[in-house]
Amino acid sequence: MRTDIIHRMTHTPKRKSLYHFTRVDNLPAIVSSDALYASDIVHPNPQGNRRTEKEVHQLNGNKVLLNAHLHISTEIMDTDTTVRQFRSFLDQHVFLWPTLRLCQQMLQMYSRREPFEKFAVLQLAAYPLLFDHYHQVRLSKYDAGSMPRYPQRTSYRKTLRMFLPLSEFRAHDHALIPRIPSEIHEILIHNSVSSLHRYIETVYCSDVGDIPTSWVHLYKPLQDIQTPRDQV
Repeated sequence: MRTDIIHRMTHTPKRKSLYHFTRVDNLPAIVSSDALYASDIVHPNPQGNRRTEKEVHQLNGNKVLLNAHLHISTEIMDTDTTVRQFRSFLDQHVFLWPTLRLCQQMLQMYSRREPFEKFAVLQLAAYPLLFDHYHQVRLSKYDAGSMPRYPQRTSYRKTLRMFLPLSEFRAHDHALIPRIPSEIHEILIHNSVSSLHRYIETVYCSDVGDIPTSWVHLYKPLQDIQTPRDQV
């Protein structure tokens, strides 16, 4: 069953990889720990308090920058979930994107907001990562952490019920959850992606000098995925 579900999600050429967006300053910590950690592991936030600006923390002696939380209004929330509960849930997960195009949208948004910041995109092998972290995976049909411009016009409300366990993919027919691979907008991994060396394929960033030595062979220029002809 596990192999069938993951095969459905990853069998097309554009879905063979997953993508993680991060800051270049986080690369030493990522390489040193051989893992991607949810922000709640780096700095626990059980009450779901909002980070209004990026924060610097330490993890195993390495600096880690956590992004500010985007504003989420009560207007977009379902009655069964508070904003704080929702934010706390998000903080317990590592975010991955199932296509390059979706990750590019994140890269473009942050590049506009912070034009002098350096960012990186990690390309990861989808099938083995999902197989090894099967019981940690949740799927989302929507951009979970953002706030729609016109919440009153949206067809859904944010709720913890919108996060589908990977093991239940295609087991339910509900408009709130993804039913086919093309409806998967985000992939969330609870707590961490461990043994990262098993899945890492490429590291995209602007300057090869920003990559720790052991990952230099994985380098490709960030510009390679910023040009329209490379969007998939």
